Amino acid sequence: MTKKLVKGNIALCEGAITAGLKSYFGYPITPQNEIPSYFSRKMVELGRVFIQAESEIAAASMVLGAAVTGVRAMTSSSSPGISLKQEAISYMAGMQVPALIVNVQRGGPGLGNISSSQSDYFQAVKGGGHGDYKIIVIAPNSVQEMYDTAYDAFDLAEKYRTPVMILTDGIIGQMMEPIEFNRPEKKEFKEKEWILNGSKGREPRSIKSLLMKDGVLEKHNVKLQEKYKLISESEVKYELYMTEDAEIIITAYGISSRIAKSAVKLARKNGIKAGLLRPKTLWPFPSEIISSLAKPNVKFLSVELSHGQMVEDVKLAVNGKSDVGFLGKAGGGLVTEQEIIKKIQSKV
Repeated sequence: MTKKLVKGNIALCEGAITAGLKSYFGYPITPQNEIPSYFSRKMVELGRVFIQAESEIAAASMVLGAAVTGVRAMTSSSSPGISLKQEAISYMAGMQVPALIVNVQRGGPGLGNISSSQSDYFQAVKGGGHGDYKIIVIAPNSVQEMYDTAYDAFDLAEKYRTPVMILTDGIIGQMMEPIEFNRPEKKEFKEKEWILNGSKGREPRSIKSLLMKDGVLEKHNVKLQEKYKLISESEVKYELYMTEDAEIIITAYGISSRIAKSAVKLARKNGIKAGLLRPKTLWPFPSEIISSLAKPNVKFLSVELSHGQMVEDVKLAVNGKSDVGFLGKAGGGLVTEQEIIKKIQSKV
């Protein structure tokens, strides 16, 4: 199959369109602007819905409204914009409405800058809105994976009736790589028995997040937690690289994992037994595999474009069986292979 040179944000758009995306609602912010820009033309050409909303809050609310009717809907933004969407994401989680949310991370806190960052990890995996909820969080590290994860995300969202977030960053979104558009177009979808599409000929349905009767909200939360347990048991995805005999294992996701992989290769050339564990899903997190790799003679190093977020989940998974170090940088700077090597050498 012929490969095409494509930018990450555009690859994501094509993956979503091929997966049957019917409605996109967004608002411009760098570095995700190619997504609404591309959709503004492409969705109209395909006879599908594109709306540039008046705000990020409105865009997320429109996604909720469209998804309740059963259509595949999504929104995208970058860090501060995702913060504004959190209320609607919590509503979608509570109402069990499937949708795709894309965060092409930029530097923060506040407006920060437009450079790449990974400082929205906590917000994504811990539930950035109110209430006890989780959403599936996928972290691509290549342009090909931007396409693939956008294609797969809607099936995953509908399987569990939950929002799914693709948590990427400005570099993956803006970089260009040759990829294959190798997925078939989805046209037929399973009948959804919960959607609101008119009750002619059937009993009316209700989807809501306001549950006021005694005990009803408690039962609903228990049901959600049971679903999250099932997801955590069934949908963990990760990549292992040279971990079989590793004395130090780097954990990294997104663009950091690509830099870390190069550092592992350099370390091996220098006689250091290094390996890499890359979470492909940030939630559910690959805690069990990390726990199984943790031993007194194995050290871990979490490499992130933040001042320490995923490292907390690594430490929880290791549970004291191994030493866990951290190397991070935020505000637009990239960790280099040489910095990783230097940190590794100080730990082995």
